[in-house]
Amino acid sequence: MTKDKLIGVDLGGTTIKFAILTIEGEIQEKWAVPTNILDDGSHIIPDIVNSINKRLGLLKLDRERIVGIGMGTPGTVDRQNGTVEAAYNLNWKNIQHVREAVQKGTGLDFTIDNDANSAAIGEQWKGAGENNPNVAFVTLGTGVGGGIIANGHMVRGVFGAGGEFGHVVVEPNGYLCTCGNRGCLEQYCSAPGVVHLAHDFADEYEGNSQLKQMLDNGEDVTSKTVFDLAKNGDFLATEIVDKMAYYLGYATASLSNILNPAYVVIGGGVSAAGSFLLNKVQKHWTKYAFSPVRSSTKLKLAVLGNDAGVIGAASLAREFIKK
Repeated sequence: MTKDKLIGVDLGGTTIKFAILTIEGEIQEKWAVPTNILDDGSHIIPDIVNSINKRLGLLKLDRERIVGIGMGTPGTVDRQNGTVEAAYNLNWKNIQHVREAVQKGTGLDFTIDNDANSAAIGEQWKGAGENNPNVAFVTLGTGVGGGIIANGHMVRGVFGAGGEFGHVVVEPNGYLCTCGNRGCLEQYCSAPGVVHLAHDFADEYEGNSQLKQMLDNGEDVTSKTVFDLAKNGDFLATEIVDKMAYYLGYATASLSNILNPAYVVIGGGVSAAGSFLLNKVQKHWTKYAFSPVRSSTKLKLAVLGNDAGVIGAASLAREFIKK
């Protein structure tokens, strides 16, 4: 029987997303279940195994047709041993032997990678990266993550920390980061980072601004609030977005100067600001990019949205295709 299906799993702190894809990367079935992090996250792997087994049964899909399962996960991933550790938002404080458990529970080959890497592979393979072998991916959400594909290979580094774009220092002695350093990109271009900038800018701003009024009144302000007000011409909000775009443009230009990828793809929740954000980032990127890079590398917005993770994870399983 021909093996012609891939399974992708995108493990998040609140939801586990699943998809069954063709070898070519077309999603044919997708579903999701809540992530149960109780009891030190001990329910997560059994829930993944049970969900896959149940879905294959409902679809009457012969396991002989499955090439394998790929999964993207938070935490530090040891791909060689199939383990995960330090995934604190999953309550995984100790090493989790994920591959061993999933392969035993499903009878299928299994491989794993960091969730940001998986999303990067998804966008490179079937999204804005247009399957080019040289793509850098930056994701702006609760944090700032990334993934680098160079000459068709994911750059993982000696400890799996390659592509940790959020911890590039853009403001020496700046905001304290959760990693212990100061001035990391994550502290300025993540969703919480934008809000942090908003509070600091508002403290020093004395003009008229709806954003300042909201902050002074103690109203709930998110990064989306800041971008929406900037789009409507609020001066303070515009100043904050411009500052954030400066940091992102400077950092992506530095990344481009080192790697000269075909595309730098910007994704994640904050990127929902769309061309309004991209145009501002582009201005700063153009200023700092090396001349040959300006003419050969292109900034783009991600296009796959929430599907990037499962598509990229499924792509990992292509390593099981018999040559």
